Amino acid sequence: MSALDKFVTAVIQSDSNYQELDRIYVENRIHALIGDGNTVKEKDDQLLNLRTALIETAIRNGKIENSLSDRDILDAELMDLLTPLPSVINATFWNLYQKSPKTATDYFYKVSRENDYIKTQAIAKNISFPVKSDYGNLEITINLSKPEKDPKAIAAAAKQKNRSSYPLDQLCLENEGYLGRLDYPARSNHRVIRLTLGGETWGFQYSPYAYFQEHSIFLSKIHRPMVINRHTFSNLLEIVHIFPEYFVGSNADLPIVGGSMLSHDHYQGGRHLFPMMKAKIDRPIDLGISGITAGIVKWPMSTIRLISENQEQLAETVNLIHEKWMNYSDETVDLRAYTKGVRHHTVTPIVHFENGKYIFDIVLRDNQTSTEYPDGIFHPHQDVQHIKKENIGLIEVMGRAILPARLKKELKEVSSYLLEEPNKIADYHRKWADNLKKQYSFTKDNVDTILNKEVGLTFARVLEDAGVFKWNQRGQLAFDRFVKNLKSI
Repeated sequence: MSALDKFVTAVIQSDSNYQELDRIYVENRIHALIGDGNTVKEKDDQLLNLRTALIETAIRNGKIENSLSDRDILDAELMDLLTPLPSVINATFWNLYQKSPKTATDYFYKVSRENDYIKTQAIAKNISFPVKSDYGNLEITINLSKPEKDPKAIAAAAKQKNRSSYPLDQLCLENEGYLGRLDYPARSNHRVIRLTLGGETWGFQYSPYAYFQEHSIFLSKIHRPMVINRHTFSNLLEIVHIFPEYFVGSNADLPIVGGSMLSHDHYQGGRHLFPMMKAKIDRPIDLGISGITAGIVKWPMSTIRLISENQEQLAETVNLIHEKWMNYSDETVDLRAYTKGVRHHTVTPIVHFENGKYIFDIVLRDNQTSTEYPDGIFHPHQDVQHIKKENIGLIEVMGRAILPARLKKELKEVSSYLLEEPNKIADYHRKWADNLKKQYSFTKDNVDTILNKEVGLTFARVLEDAGVFKWNQRGQLAFDRFVKNLKSI
């Protein structure tokens, strides 16, 4: 059988609702995409390899150019044939939800993987390892999954006249089924589950380049900027009520301490137990509220944990803490709620469900800059930016480092430098590497293990830099002063 015949069989055998009687129809739909010439041969029966053979056929037939953009658009169009319509996906999901939330999410996750919306082959390239720290085991990843932008596509897009503003951004519901273009990702095989939060329509989808198991995005139907408020806290608790096996959280709503997309209201979640969730309470907080247990978490980023069975009471208490923090200043530790009328305080809120109770972590954030720290007083400082200089968002707040792809090659050069072999070490790694030479005797057998450990410890320092109350006497006394203010809530 040709790759085309095998792919058509896979479409018919999938959940796409095609039947054997539809074979010729499906085959002709594929011919419309790849051309009418003979299909590039593919001995393998794996679906993604068959897909690649069809893309190569389309290039050979002149239907598309051999560019990243054209390949991605055709890829999504082909995999869309295996994907049920949004109405079918939603009906099936909520029917399965009646059995259990996990049954429903298992179904949707399976569809999103099998139709290659979740880029499993690309994600498998990521490097991941644990590192012990004073705060427990941190999770270190070097992100190699997202493809670099095609320079030709960038140049071609720049020359386009009347460039489209539809969809408004990559988190809009309007992405579902969108073909894609030179400067915008293909979404033909994209599906979104609809749900109601706070009386509004929201979408639930998976992230195509997932950073952890079942990496989910919950997005507002209404296009509006991200904001952290009472409504946010209620929504997060409601999502965990709907999907009790998932955690959910929100990036902060200010630059420097916020996520990469502040223009569209959204949250992230998934099935993963992060290091911060495993961290213990260092000392309790007495808020004087019956039914709520509270404490300061032993974590590099300043975190207050609330535990309760009562959603409404928990949301209200979190909101009161948030309001206190928004207007709190302590010059002794460089905390200023406002400077010249500009707000600097916000929170990163995170919820998960455990042993019949909601666990709500409130991470205190401050986005001030200064002459000494122009990138942010509570941002990775200059001496650790050779490893991580980007914003510390939700995922990293919880102890999973998303480090840049450049480190894969750069750390090999650092390794050669430490072994005193020929190398092209980047200048910004040299001081760090020289310090390591003073601490260790490096051999070919131990250099990679030590480097991984030291990268992890540098990430721990990154999180400490982002913490507003440091884990020293001065910082923790200041944290206790803030906590005293909470007793009046």
